[in-house]
Amino acid sequence: MNSLNIFGYIDPSVMTYAIQAGAGIIIAIGAFVGLYFRKAKKKVNKKLGIDENKHKEVESDEIKVKKK
Repeated sequence: MNSLNIFGYIDPSVMTYAIQAGAGIIIAIGAFVGLYFRKAKKKVNKKLGIDENKHKEVESDEIKVKKK
């Protein structure tokens, strides 16, 4: 059985790039899951007739300015 030795140098910037790529993948997966979780929750609430904004107070969009 022959043995093959390979020597190489990994620059520190390669590890930084790998960490950034891993973080980007994790963030993208989190955004994907969060987006589809909200859509699924909205559909389930609609099917069950649940209004999640029922007890929330809503402010009007009017802006009143007093003249001097």
